[in-house]
Amino acid sequence: MRHQPTVADIGELGLLARLQPFCNADLQGDDAAVLSACPGTQSIVITTDVLVDGVHFSDRTTSAEDVGWRAIAANLSDLAAMGATPVGVTIGLSLPGNTLVAWVEQVYQGMNACLKNHGGTILGGDICRASQRSLAITALGQVTPQQVIRRNQARPGYAIVVTGYHGASRAGLELLLHPDHGQGLTKTEQTGFIQAHQRPSPRFDMVNYLQAMRQPQSKPRFEVAGMDSSDGLANAVLHLCQASSVGARLLRSHLPIPPLLTAWMGEKTAVDWCLYGGEDFELVLCLPSAIALELTAWRPEATIIGTITADPDVLLVDKPDAASGIALTWESCFQHF
Repeated sequence: MRHQPTVADIGELGLLARLQPFCNADLQGDDAAVLSACPGTQSIVITTDVLVDGVHFSDRTTSAEDVGWRAIAANLSDLAAMGATPVGVTIGLSLPGNTLVAWVEQVYQGMNACLKNHGGTILGGDICRASQRSLAITALGQVTPQQVIRRNQARPGYAIVVTGYHGASRAGLELLLHPDHGQGLTKTEQTGFIQAHQRPSPRFDMVNYLQAMRQPQSKPRFEVAGMDSSDGLANAVLHLCQASSVGARLLRSHLPIPPLLTAWMGEKTAVDWCLYGGEDFELVLCLPSAIALELTAWRPEATIIGTITADPDVLLVDKPDAASGIALTWESCFQHF
């Protein structure tokens, strides 16, 4: 069998030469990329995310191209959560010397595919030797100051909107780790869940629609609170409420659970994965009820799941006017450490 070169075989310069075709040719050659100031009153938005082998991806569940796609999607989702559009990314790549060059190239193919779909370009980065594969990605975006979405703008009476299903990514991971668990699903249904885990899509469609709705000439000014749900739906709602000093009531019957998930795993597991499964990369938005209704009419996959309250408790309830319910807790949410 023909020997496949490793990173150690071709060295840093050889690897850089292999990766340069993936990057913007006009921005190569310096220690840092120099970008012209954004036109008009645009603000720069910067976010960084780290993905580590064995923590965020593995050969068992994620192909090299999917690693690249998910790495970019995670960062672009953070830009979308701020109301920004992508400009580009820089990449810090840490690798053991025995990493196959083909694996690295395929990671970059996945990154380029995601950027081609959603905007932005690879601006540059750094490579170093390490005992474990990891990617540290910094994404840059732009937004006008009036269109920034922040976590601390939720107000009592605001509707809570999520932009898509939750629990699908966790279901996809389950199928990748335990293929025999999917015997009750068709091949197409299994593929849909796995695709939700491996190829999430940042919700710039919602960002663009909100920007149009918030133009001064179209409607009275309104604030939006929001963040992405990469660490879970419950985590996002808790963060938004904490930042805004408010509470929330989530209606169990309105949770954005994929219908197949309940039929496959049962209601208890479906609710748990919806609230705490994570890695769905949707947006959780708090905004005036009339705007929420307009948004969900435009995008049927968007769902109003509850209401912001002055009472600081964050509860899952069975009826809109219920005085008590199941408290959502930080302890049940994903914890990095």
